[in-house]
Amino acid sequence: MTNYREIAWQGLWKNNPGLVQLLGLCPLLAVTATVTNALGLGMATLLVLVGSNILVSLVRNFVPKEIRIPVFVMIIAALVTCVQLLMNAYTHGLYLSLGIFLPLIVTNCVIIGRAEAFASRNNVTSAAFDGLMMGLGFSAILVVLGGLREILGQGTLFDGAELLLGDWASVLTIQVFQLDTPFLIAMLPPGAFIAMGLLIALKNVIDSKLESRQPKPESETIARARITKVS
Repeated sequence: MTNYREIAWQGLWKNNPGLVQLLGLCPLLAVTATVTNALGLGMATLLVLVGSNILVSLVRNFVPKEIRIPVFVMIIAALVTCVQLLMNAYTHGLYLSLGIFLPLIVTNCVIIGRAEAFASRNNVTSAAFDGLMMGLGFSAILVVLGGLREILGQGTLFDGAELLLGDWASVLTIQVFQLDTPFLIAMLPPGAFIAMGLLIALKNVIDSKLESRQPKPESETIARARITKVS
């Protein structure tokens, strides 16, 4: 029986693709200058991850083992093309903002890794749930990293939300504090590396705290009879 709780725990926290597996770092560090960009790329990756896991699970018994990787890549590339066309049609501004990193989802190690390690060995329902949890975990890290960089870099939050959600979303932009000039190191990739390192360190601290609260198994004591005098 599939343990969905364990799959969710693995995807969202324990084996998070961004914080633990450190996969897909190129788009993660490159386009997370704002929350809007991070959310857009996260949603695109989530859709491709769920779709590829479902399709790979459906065809896993019909694809010879020797050509499984090229077939998986073709499935992922087809899904990425569909997502790319949809974003070009409905969120054209965000499509232009993400640029080359949108088609590069094809080469994201998170997606091909889940297709090979999980979807090709499990049923459709489990594979879809694994893709959903891994995608949500990856998207959450993108959004948190984008929020940190946007606040530190330009003092705003949800800037450019209308690119993703339409013109009405321009009211969602929050001015956290006023900056005369942007804090460039937060907006550039070196700032992304520093923020990512801080997030990984924070996760390790939380894991250590949680582990210290777990009850420790009691050591078995062996009763020994001590003989002090022999009559």
